[in-house]
Amino acid sequence: MNQCQGENRCLEGISSKGETTVDEDNTSRVVPCAPRRPRSNRHKSNEHKRLNPHKLVLQHIVPSMNSYGLCTVDNFLGNKIGDRVLQEVKHTHQGGKMKNGELACGHIGQSKNIRGDTIAWVEGNEKGCENIGFLLTRMDKLITYADGKLGQYKIRGRHKAMVACYPGNGTGYVKHVDNPNADGRCVTCIYYLNKNWNAKEHGGILRIFPEGKSYVADIEPLFDRLLFFWSDRRNPHEVQPSFSTRYAITVWYFDSEERAEAKRKFRDLTASTEQDSMTP
Repeated sequence: MNQCQGENRCLEGISSKGETTVDEDNTSRVVPCAPRRPRSNRHKSNEHKRLNPHKLVLQHIVPSMNSYGLCTVDNFLGNKIGDRVLQEVKHTHQGGKMKNGELACGHIGQSKNIRGDTIAWVEGNEKGCENIGFLLTRMDKLITYADGKLGQYKIRGRHKAMVACYPGNGTGYVKHVDNPNADGRCVTCIYYLNKNWNAKEHGGILRIFPEGKSYVADIEPLFDRLLFFWSDRRNPHEVQPSFSTRYAITVWYFDSEERAEAKRKFRDLTASTEQDSMTP
């Protein structure tokens, strides 16, 4: 699934014959029955006509996720609101509120070799983050409509939003899995904020390696693009080196049962560790 060439598509190379993909050895081939481009794309007017959110979920997001494990929606908020979100993200970045991204394993000294972004955690209700909050509300609405239709998941909550910036110095994020150990995260949702992005010049592609497939999915971080994909081992992915400032907002949604089990295991482990430390 190659998303490297063009702005207003769900997955690139879509035609009546199938979809052009890029294999891991960089050779091209055609896969039949590609997901259709989302009907929320541009209208003939400057401000495109969008699908009702409920129809967008039922007709595009749910089928694409269940069939392919990922889905993009372009022109999600429109230029005006997208610009406001971008200005809030830039203000967060330029105000020195972002810190170096760290690894879950806690090996801080190795972090920059693995991921080169700076991040800030945002609720969306902070002063100066009103439009980010609006974005999160719109994301939440889509997930609410999709709940019960995305595999067997029961989605009942999400993480804070992670506002991230790659500074354009050639750093990226090596291949990894968001949720390799059943911590409860089931859907990763990313909103991109990069105007006039040219992947050939700027890099920064998110490359997904769908489990068990011979092809990869290349997602350009285009302005006002929303991306969904499964958070678990089905979708290892990497951020390729970025040579221009690259902004994104990421949210992880939780499956209620897996999250509850992860919390239980953490409590048991913590209690066991405390008991061991008290044993003479």
